[in-house]
Amino acid sequence: MEGETTVATITIMQCRRRAGPPKPPRSSGLLIFLSFSVLWNFAAGAFDYADALSKSLLYFESQRSGRLPYNQRVSWRDHSGLTDGLEQGVDLVGGYYDAGDHVKFGLPMAFTITMLSWSVIEYRREIDAAGELEHALEAIKWGTDYFIKAHTSPNVLWAEVGDGDTDHYCWQRPEDMTTSRQAYKIDESTPGSDLAGETAAAMAAASIVFRKINSHYSHLLLHHAQQLFEFGDKFRGKYDGSVGIVKSYYASVSGYKDELLWAALWLYEATDNKQYLEYVVNKAHCFGGIGWAISEFSWDVKYAGVQLMASKLLMQGRHNSNEQAKILEKYKSKAEFYLCTLLNKNNVSNVERTPAGLLFIRQWNNMQYVTTASFLLTVYSDYLRRSNHHLNCHTGPVSHEDLFKFAKQQVDYILGANPNNMSYLVGFGPKFPTRVHHRGASILSYRENKAFIGCTQGYDNWYGREDPNPNVLVGAVVGGPDCEDKFGDERGNYMQTEACTYNTAPLVGIFAKLSQLEESDPGRTREDPVLYTSS
Repeated sequence: MEGETTVATITIMQCRRRAGPPKPPRSSGLLIFLSFSVLWNFAAGAFDYADALSKSLLYFESQRSGRLPYNQRVSWRDHSGLTDGLEQGVDLVGGYYDAGDHVKFGLPMAFTITMLSWSVIEYRREIDAAGELEHALEAIKWGTDYFIKAHTSPNVLWAEVGDGDTDHYCWQRPEDMTTSRQAYKIDESTPGSDLAGETAAAMAAASIVFRKINSHYSHLLLHHAQQLFEFGDKFRGKYDGSVGIVKSYYASVSGYKDELLWAALWLYEATDNKQYLEYVVNKAHCFGGIGWAISEFSWDVKYAGVQLMASKLLMQGRHNSNEQAKILEKYKSKAEFYLCTLLNKNNVSNVERTPAGLLFIRQWNNMQYVTTASFLLTVYSDYLRRSNHHLNCHTGPVSHEDLFKFAKQQVDYILGANPNNMSYLVGFGPKFPTRVHHRGASILSYRENKAFIGCTQGYDNWYGREDPNPNVLVGAVVGGPDCEDKFGDERGNYMQTEACTYNTAPLVGIFAKLSQLEESDPGRTREDPVLYTSS
């Protein structure tokens, strides 16, 4: 979770600014001399992307809160949080725990569902071909069912269940929770436009996912999404100003304007109602949609996603006037600035990279920015291909093939093409993190031993163990290595070993696309083995 307060000893290093891909090794004849004795090789594209897709969707079952269904596949989990909302007289059972603890935070949960839904919208055929569509739909619906419960009236949305401070004081399995399950809401007098906007976006996107297979449920989601957007737009304010307890964990630094634009775009996609497009066009300047040049896309900052979706509307000709087209062109310019920044093809501002080429935004849970960036690179490459366009960067045009190639390089790094030969997708490949910062995974399964584990017992008996976690958190994407590609597989190293739902969600669509490319032409993405050195 963002803002984790548990003490850990790690080395925080200053990153040097790096641009461009890692340099090939210098060699003399058949010998390669390594100054730091670090060498790895891999066959690019040689990963089982279908397996990665399957594992990534399985992860969400590990994060479920509430009464688990009969077809629950993660056997070490059991029912939890069954009284959530009881003190407030509402049913808030269900939803997802965000990371390695047991608070249900509304904003990152909604972003997770938006990204899962977007993956299905873009790559439904590929997910279905891999045999994972049912699991993807279940993962989305587990979240949207909870949002329906949490939206108890048009202008009331329950924002959080649990207290991060007391939760972090304890190290317990979710089935043993003794921490506060206080619930917090936003309403007319205590607004939260960012939370309402992101939840509206999630439900609008999900309504598209379910439209052809469950029209009643799709209409219900859309009804909630429209109400939430109206609520967020009419009663404006940041949710962390109303729910102060969230500030240490998921503070809304970017404010609420990006989420309102984001919600309006998803509602336009879901309804084709021109009023939502007009909102995005009319608010482009005052809401920062065409003013912010940024380098991240995250649960907090949605501008890059907004700009990319607006760009798609322009490419598809889905506008009603030349004036609208001009505004959408400005959105497109900002979207391409973001993408060029990722590619290190801007003149002034570029995203840092590690020596091995991983995008590096922040020390804490950097992988969340890598997975969201990779998703946007992938979908935009598809938009460019379909419209026969190219990306315009300061250094020159970039083809859709090159855009996707870079996204794939980032994904392959996550799966093991890195100096540590480690997959940062837990449970994938021969080597992956085994001491993930996760309460449930780090303690003997409740189903194996139902003996109660108290608040501090977990710290005393499990947290400090050097042994691997007894339960493998399959499909989780951990925070990942530092700016020098170094990674410490230690439970207390939460900046690197904690996983979050929004880390994994953006990868679902990319894994599906890559798996079908491999299926249709097994040699298409494979290249000769590559040797790298690092010093």
